Amino acid sequence: MTEKTAAFAAETRWEGETAVLDLHGEINSQADAALDAAYSEAEQANPAKIVLNFAGVDYINSTGIALIVGLLARARAAHRPIAATGLSEHYREIFTITRLSDFMEIQ
Repeated sequence: MTEKTAAFAAETRWEGETAVLDLHGEINSQADAALDAAYSEAEQANPAKIVLNFAGVDYINSTGIALIVGLLARARAAHRPIAATGLSEHYREIFTITRLSDFMEIQ
């Protein structure tokens, strides 16, 4: 019996001028379309800041890290601050090792 992976979902909500993307499941290649759609939805409203909420994320693989790097590049090109919240200690360490934490606020 194979283990079923947690399907990825992303919802956008607002806290004042900040768009918060609540992420759920596994961030891997299958998360690309949903992650891009949620980010694009937030970006269209021209938020002061975008926060990626990882509290509901079970797993991030190397492809998932690449997807996050892509969002970071989009935010930087738009001169929009981006932050990460809800990261486990393990993923805080991964973000430090990969230097993602150099380019985004870790809350």
